[in-house]
Amino acid sequence: MKTNNIAFVGYGLLLLGLLVAPFLGAYPIFVMKLMCFALFASAFNLLLGYTGMLSFGHAAFLGGSAYMTGHALKVWAVTPEIGLLLGTVGGGLLGLIVGFFAIRRQGIYSTMITLALAQMLFFVCLQAPFTGGEDGLQGVPRGKLFGLVDLQDDLVMYYLVLVIVVAAFLLIVRTIHSPFGQVLKGIKENEPRAISLGYDTQRFKLLAFVLSAALAGLAGSLKTLVLGFATLSDVHWTSSGHVVLMTLVGGLGTLSGPLVGSAVVVLMENKLGEVGAFLASASGVEWFNTLGESVTMVTGLIFVVCVLAFRRGIMGEIIALLARLRVGRQV
Repeated sequence: MKTNNIAFVGYGLLLLGLLVAPFLGAYPIFVMKLMCFALFASAFNLLLGYTGMLSFGHAAFLGGSAYMTGHALKVWAVTPEIGLLLGTVGGGLLGLIVGFFAIRRQGIYSTMITLALAQMLFFVCLQAPFTGGEDGLQGVPRGKLFGLVDLQDDLVMYYLVLVIVVAAFLLIVRTIHSPFGQVLKGIKENEPRAISLGYDTQRFKLLAFVLSAALAGLAGSLKTLVLGFATLSDVHWTSSGHVVLMTLVGGLGTLSGPLVGSAVVVLMENKLGEVGAFLASASGVEWFNTLGESVTMVTGLIFVVCVLAFRRGIMGEIIALLARLRVGRQV
């Protein structure tokens, strides 16, 4: 079976699993949160994995859009679709501002610019009165979609999030396989050569930055709509670190990598305590009960193991293995 066919079957099974997940005992709120982070990681991967630009300030787009959508829904009483649109556009505008400065430098200097500007936004959110400060923006209503569909029902909200995330993922797939996406890959592999071919690489990188930021903003807006709040943790630099971890663990430069990486990280953060309690009861070793408190240490350990043993990430290694098997059969 060809690799493309295997990928198609895999995505189909994943979609089928998400469609029936609420009826198989999965907690809808948790799965929706996971889908939001999967979209966030996919948006980041579009920039780093396919354009070669490392942004350590993507939390600005996730958190900034989360606050924009939350404020619009709570204070302006707009409908959910307007709130999501405002958050997505707001994320794109933030990306335009950050990207305008970031693309003028390369390497670590570009990365530090994104971090510095993101931290500026963090302190704005900390001090501004309309963000709720350290308490965050609480009590954001879901409202009614188009004024008709009540999103208070978790099942209705679940399928809305699923449709939006799938549509956004298909947009990323289409972008990567378009002529625009091929130019981005060329810039990542050899930017001087792309310039010599007549491409305005600065413009292409800025467009990629804005698109990535807008999709990250959509993820943040959805997260606020689902959970009903936006907090400083959304815009803190640790969120940028998390998305880097998700992408690298799953597989940088692969479409499925961010999906797997986000699932691994989010599941670990939310279920590590339960796993520790189970191991403690099964083995009688009380130390396992502290696993839930050591999630940062375990996350760091997994990152180190992936970097040393699985440099392509989980899906990157699987794709490479399938490619080797296919070549072996042809020989």
